[in-house]
Amino acid sequence: MPMRMWTLALAAFILAAALPPADGQDPKPPLPRPDGKPADMTKPVKVFILMGQSNMVGMGKITGGEGSLENAVKTKNKYPYLVDEAGKWSERKDVRFVRYMSGKGPLNNEWMAVKGGTIGPEFGLGHVAGNAVEAPVMILKCCIGNRSLGWDLLPPGSERFEVDGKIYAGYKDSPDSWAKGTEPKPIGWYAGKQYDDDTADAKKAIADIGTHYPGATKCEVAGFFFWQGEKDGGNPVHAGRYEENLVRFIKQLRKDFNAPNAKFVLATLGEAVKGSGGNGGKVLEAQLAVDGSSGKHPEFKGNVATVYSNPLSLGGSGNSHYGGNAETYMNVGEAMGKAMVELLGKVK
Repeated sequence: MPMRMWTLALAAFILAAALPPADGQDPKPPLPRPDGKPADMTKPVKVFILMGQSNMVGMGKITGGEGSLENAVKTKNKYPYLVDEAGKWSERKDVRFVRYMSGKGPLNNEWMAVKGGTIGPEFGLGHVAGNAVEAPVMILKCCIGNRSLGWDLLPPGSERFEVDGKIYAGYKDSPDSWAKGTEPKPIGWYAGKQYDDDTADAKKAIADIGTHYPGATKCEVAGFFFWQGEKDGGNPVHAGRYEENLVRFIKQLRKDFNAPNAKFVLATLGEAVKGSGGNGGKVLEAQLAVDGSSGKHPEFKGNVATVYSNPLSLGGSGNSHYGGNAETYMNVGEAMGKAMVELLGKVK
């Protein structure tokens, strides 16, 4: 090819690559549609436990106009694996979705399919994991909204500490803080109560695996997903302790579920930008610090990953539930699923 023609062709290629995708098109290759086949039940069910607060519970609207899942899939042609060839919501026969909330449940116990009024990240991460893991998969969500890592989800082993003349609660202490030198007056909640509730729900589902995954007789906890931080960002003391609490949280979950090799994937808050200050910036720094590839904890290399959610988020902040924008929940879910698959070493 003459040099001038080669140069023009190269320039055209670079220009095309730089242009944004056409409206309604997803720049990422879509996942394949489910094939409708059941999983190989000779293998143990791989259980992935989802924890966090309201955005992990799921506030993405399914129906409606712009921002809804229905609009994203059926108008913008995004996430085509969520519908079958007839345009109806698809159902996976190899991925089970189970949900508990503070002792109530199962609120969901079904094959993975879009139902109800709202979604969380479970559909994005569930389909990615279902495609990559060559075993039955159970997505087990145990969480509730308005919970902080520094108080409600505080893991066992956390000790009391002092800041500016106040004592802050360790695990099972109550209330969350009190003046130094005084006796704490317990309230109807204690540090770590939500951790205890959520892990108890997950253990209940796992202990009765045949009810939650029909035909299953054995299972193992393969990983944890965590999306949280809004409430801690509203408390300067909790924000400042977030990294310490998060490190203990990861280690304690593996201990409590007898799953030392289980992988851990967390997502940052969508509005949090690298380099930002304030309490939200502290939470973000802590979440990035535990990433196994770029963080500062060598023990997490190859087994913990942090998904930076800011480029994936639409519709506002985590506290406003991203305006109910379902694309945020799908984008973050897909990214979390891909991060988990990479940690598992089962990239397809």
